Amino acid sequence: METFHGTTILAVRHRGSLAVAGDGQITLGNSVVKHHARKVRRIYNDKIIIGFAGATADALNLSERLEEKLERYNGNLTRSAVELARDWRTDKYLRRLEAMMLAADGTRLFLISGNGDVIEPDEGLVAIGSGGVVAQAAATALIQHTEMNAREIVEAAMKIAGTICIYTNDTVSVEEL
Repeated sequence: METFHGTTILAVRHRGSLAVAGDGQITLGNSVVKHHARKVRRIYNDKIIIGFAGATADALNLSERLEEKLERYNGNLTRSAVELARDWRTDKYLRRLEAMMLAADGTRLFLISGNGDVIEPDEGLVAIGSGGVVAQAAATALIQHTEMNAREIVEAAMKIAGTICIYTNDTVSVEEL
């Protein structure tokens, strides 16, 4: 059986604001089956933005688990991300999940993976998914060479990624803090 895969999620913290964007395309094998999926959303009383790439059911499972950790640790994103990554790496069931996640609040931005990674990027931007490298490169250039704000940067970078990555489309959803 074929699995869902591919996407692009980009998070940029720039000039005191944060924007997280995700494309809307879902593919099954070599066919596009959905154009307007929402892969970026707010959790924990709208204080945290997450974006996910990978198998949709797996990503939703992980987002629910992160929200449970946030409730348990009173919204402490760092502690919640570390605990989720630890569980993800050590739990027999969770280890088989095929997804990655970005999570951000007003001060922190993390890439969380099933390998136990909880990475806070040095430059205030990070991307995941099949078009992640393209989106991150475009965002880096836009930060360095334009006066754009965080939202404008993620929108422009995602548009560039959508022209290069076949698993990324131009239907982009953006959440901001």
